[in-house]
Amino acid sequence: MRDDAEFTAFAEAAAVRLRQIAYLMCRDWHLAQDLTQTTLTKLYVAWHRVNHKDGDPFLYARRILLNSLLDHRRRRSSTELAADRLPDLPRTADPTDVRLTLLGALALLPRRSRAIVILRYWEDHSVAVTAEILGVNESVVKSQSMRALATLREHLGEDRELFFS
Repeated sequence: MRDDAEFTAFAEAAAVRLRQIAYLMCRDWHLAQDLTQTTLTKLYVAWHRVNHKDGDPFLYARRILLNSLLDHRRRRSSTELAADRLPDLPRTADPTDVRLTLLGALALLPRRSRAIVILRYWEDHSVAVTAEILGVNESVVKSQSMRALATLREHLGEDRELFFS
């Protein structure tokens, strides 16, 4: 019971300051509130281990807050943005048309260049693996892939934004 009363007193005294620090770190009041709650929850679980007499529990809480922010940033959902409405997006090209356009442009390349482009960018092989498969030097793969991509950009014209971003 004594620990709960101590924690409650600490939480009431430190919550505003923790939320302000969280806001300064993330620049979002809602996320700052969430981080503060997470910090206080984790601190409550470890409260019996926090050394009240020798150290400042606020330092421990601030470290938990920083770790919570870093954990949040590592999550994929941290890059999502909430919006009232969905933005108007331009209509994208039909995937079938895009594929046919690319296949037509690939057909215009010489065989070895086409093989290099397909192995490097379609199959996602490294330069070394592509060179080994084709039985050529790595420098040949690099130079011909560069030339082949330039040729593809030229042939694709205004459709190239679909493939090269």
